[in-house]
Amino acid sequence: SRGNSKYHYYGIRLKPESPLNRLQEDTQYMAMRQQPIHQKQRYRPVQKMDGVAESGSQSNPHTTPEQSVAAQSQHHQQFIDVTHVFPEFPAPDLGNVLLQEGVTMSDVKTLQLLYRRHCEATLDVVMNLQFHYIEKLWQSFWNPKTPSSDGSAALPSSEEEDEGALPRDKLVTLCKYEPILKWMRSCDHILYQALVEILIPDVLRPVPSTLTQAIRNFAKSLEGWLMNAMSEFPPQVVQTKVGVVSAFAQTLRRYTSLNHLAQAARAVLQNTSQINQMLSDLNRVDFANVQQEQASWVCQCEEGMVQKLEQDFKLTLQQQSSLDQWASWLDNVVTQVLKHHEGSPSFPKAARQFLLKWSFYSSMVIRDLTLRSAASFGSFHLIRLLYDEYMFYLVEHRVAQATGETPIAVMGEVRTVYSLA
Repeated sequence: SRGNSKYHYYGIRLKPESPLNRLQEDTQYMAMRQQPIHQKQRYRPVQKMDGVAESGSQSNPHTTPEQSVAAQSQHHQQFIDVTHVFPEFPAPDLGNVLLQEGVTMSDVKTLQLLYRRHCEATLDVVMNLQFHYIEKLWQSFWNPKTPSSDGSAALPSSEEEDEGALPRDKLVTLCKYEPILKWMRSCDHILYQALVEILIPDVLRPVPSTLTQAIRNFAKSLEGWLMNAMSEFPPQVVQTKVGVVSAFAQTLRRYTSLNHLAQAARAVLQNTSQINQMLSDLNRVDFANVQQEQASWVCQCEEGMVQKLEQDFKLTLQQQSSLDQWASWLDNVVTQVLKHHEGSPSFPKAARQFLLKWSFYSSMVIRDLTLRSAASFGSFHLIRLLYDEYMFYLVEHRVAQATGETPIAVMGEVRTVYSLA
């Protein structure tokens, strides 16, 4: 009867030893990729860093993740790249554009100098894990007389900056010029890529949960902070700036989610009994049906390549490889699949097609495991999530390398295409 069916789901829950329990710290880690960035600040920023350092996180039961990171900044420095070298910015190419409205080349050079200093200050603040100061930095540059959302005054600018500062009306006028806006966008790509590499130098390396949560909260606040600081700028200027910062925030969310998945998957990959069960279940999968009747028609994959990937996957699993060894295997898969497209304008398209095919084929394998009620389904589901995310990470960087862009720029272009669609 229906009530006695083994497919009746009433009362089903995770087993205590299930690796999926490791994901309870962030039950919606994948949903973060679709969540809108909150424009209101969730946590009140720290006003005095010294006070936090003296009191420590244990003295205040209501300590926010940002305050906790500030108090433990010395400990957390080992998890970020404090030696990162900030690349130089390109010079703006004005072409045949005629400067008008009282704007001179001297103003353009002043903007170059001030914007570089502004970006260097942003990098220093992030490198010191003082995320709450970013809002004040942005307001001091774009709207210096406006108080921050928490009611505190903006950061005081240095005398050197005051001497060469541009009036806001002239700054607005400069930003209206397309070459200036394009130059600023390129600078932002360089800045935000540097910040990503500083905060998350290795997406697979274990990171303290306090630091991870602070980075996620930082990402949620970015768009709102920038829109508030640039409220009096033309919509086109704001849209361009926010587009890049949104790609930056999205990258931080994806990489922290990927890192969280990696730590959860380590327990599975280090468990011999789970690996043996996965091998047993995988050997029951009807790969011939998956490849010949479904994947070959949809993906038009080369049969020899698919069979080789299947054999290599089983062998790597049988060898009880570590997470780093699996990462090397996935990297090698990307190299083998895309090597015929290297140096070709079709490389980005081929990379996107590969991701679609990889996702479809892996979903077919998961489907077969589900229909067979595989005991290791939970482990496979977790591993599949991790490998899909890491494969996206690898392809993103390969496309950036092939096009001469930063990964932030690649993702920014994707967001631009979707916003115009």
